[in-house]
Amino acid sequence: MVPAATAEDTPAATLMLLPPGTTVDELAEAGFSPGLMSAGLGSVPPNQTYLDIGQGNRVFDSLYDEKLPWREGGCRDWQRAVAERAETAPADIVPFLLVREARSHGVATFWIGRLDCAFGGEKRWQGEEAGMLVFSEGALLGDADWTRRFLETDLLIAVAEPDVDSDQPVAIGIAGPGFDGNLTSDSTRMDGYVLSTDVAPTILRYFGIGVPAEMSGQPIRAEGPVDVAGIESLGARMEVISSRRGPAIGLPVAAWLLLSLGAALVGSVAMARSAVRLLALSVVYLPLLLLLGAALEPGETAEALLVAIGAPLAGALTLALLGGYRALAFAAGATVLAYAIDVIAGSPLTSLSLLGPNPGLGVRFYGIGNELEALLAVLVVVGTGAGLTAFAAGASRRAAPFAFIASGLIAAFVFAAGRFGADVGAAIVFPVGAAVAAVAVAGRGRRPIALAVLAAPVAVLALLALVDLLSGANAHLTRSVLDAGGLGDLADVAQRRLQLSARSFGRPVLLAFLPLVLAFALLAYLRRDRLRAWLGGVPALRAGLLGALAATVVGTLANDSGALVLEIGAAYLLAFTGFVWAESGGNSGDSKPVDEKLHFRAPHV
Repeated sequence: MVPAATAEDTPAATLMLLPPGTTVDELAEAGFSPGLMSAGLGSVPPNQTYLDIGQGNRVFDSLYDEKLPWREGGCRDWQRAVAERAETAPADIVPFLLVREARSHGVATFWIGRLDCAFGGEKRWQGEEAGMLVFSEGALLGDADWTRRFLETDLLIAVAEPDVDSDQPVAIGIAGPGFDGNLTSDSTRMDGYVLSTDVAPTILRYFGIGVPAEMSGQPIRAEGPVDVAGIESLGARMEVISSRRGPAIGLPVAAWLLLSLGAALVGSVAMARSAVRLLALSVVYLPLLLLLGAALEPGETAEALLVAIGAPLAGALTLALLGGYRALAFAAGATVLAYAIDVIAGSPLTSLSLLGPNPGLGVRFYGIGNELEALLAVLVVVGTGAGLTAFAAGASRRAAPFAFIASGLIAAFVFAAGRFGADVGAAIVFPVGAAVAAVAVAGRGRRPIALAVLAAPVAVLALLALVDLLSGANAHLTRSVLDAGGLGDLADVAQRRLQLSARSFGRPVLLAFLPLVLAFALLAYLRRDRLRAWLGGVPALRAGLLGALAATVVGTLANDSGALVLEIGAAYLLAFTGFVWAESGGNSGDSKPVDEKLHFRAPHV
């Protein structure tokens, strides 16, 4: 039996584990503020979820030197093994940190059932009585009377038991002061969704205890009215993002490639060029159609058809109305602008699009992810080059570099700032791409400009850090870099990203396409004279391609999924290069060489 608190005003909190399959609707009916909780990074066993809750931090299982041990021996032996395993992770993983912090501030802890081992305790009353923290197991009753006694003075957090080795979220409910609405946190910024690592900070804040730096989670709060249908719809969409990427992205792209190849084999050269133009524009419009799909929430077949038909239709319409490089610049600008508006508005559509950050994996829940970073970096830099070529033929040799710099810095601010895109990598790759393009288009006499623009990534990171701090954005940049406890913690962040990047090259799906990337890179090098001839009359576009290539290479090294960034960046570079080949045929009025003001000798970058 749980000991009673010594005084009526003594704060008490209970973390209760509910039977598997407990639903959000059942928690709402019982009087809880409901939500879904990400149970882990990918598929993890239940004990890993409990450890993540108790330590307020988590990393991928692959970053530990060994798997989570089975509880075959006594509790203390298992806890010792867990602590030793945590020391191998490139992060501040401190098992049982919640209990340690509570006890150190005089909060008594007590366990009911089998949760003592996973949360670092023993089945006995421990601690003083400045507060009471209970870990319990129970069954959810069918009416609100069971939780009503908690609503005035106590905090009750109820979590459904996860399935074995599952990556599916579980239902969570909180009853207590201030909890009247859907659950959310700064970790997710999603209405109705929180992380396992958010539970410990929520409990510590309730007791008035500061959250230690080793905890990456953020306190949970309730916002708006209770909306069970909205939470369930969110969960359903997140559940299909990974499985739907193949049918809705891979199959349409494969169909476009086959149709383009067929046109090239059986038709004339003019038909082949037209097919390649349309293929390139379809690839550029693809992310825009996926953003529309997130808004419409269609079924799998409907979303695949939306992409397969909608992107080529948009490309054909753009070619008919604008033609040539104007069409390419417009398509790139429209796609980038749509995502920029969405993240600035704080909309969830980017996160829920099939090329979004894939929140179901448990890593990123708002802003852009590595997939979008890789393709947007190419669209911004090459799109700027196409825009200069098509719409600013009279741009001076002095103005063109600053056009690249301006577009790169604006994109970096939008897609990297914590209030918007919240992607640390964007603060690096966008300025790098813009800087290299600016250097390439500036000419040989612009070495001082080269040094200045190559320093842009450092300046952008510093500016974004200042913006994050002043605005309280509390985003990835702030939590992973600015809040690091010193050089050792920064080294852990770098090590973790490099390890994940290296492992990404071993994923079977990505490994299958790497030979193609290498083959195209080798072919481009061997045929560099021919590429230079295609781009001879369009130096701004040539500079954009060089900048996008640099952004892709740097993004591959700077991100924790390097293989994915490399392959997406390479695919978009290939699409733009194909468009340049098609335009080199000279059958479009917009393909004529740009004004002589841009006819200068660009350096080899």
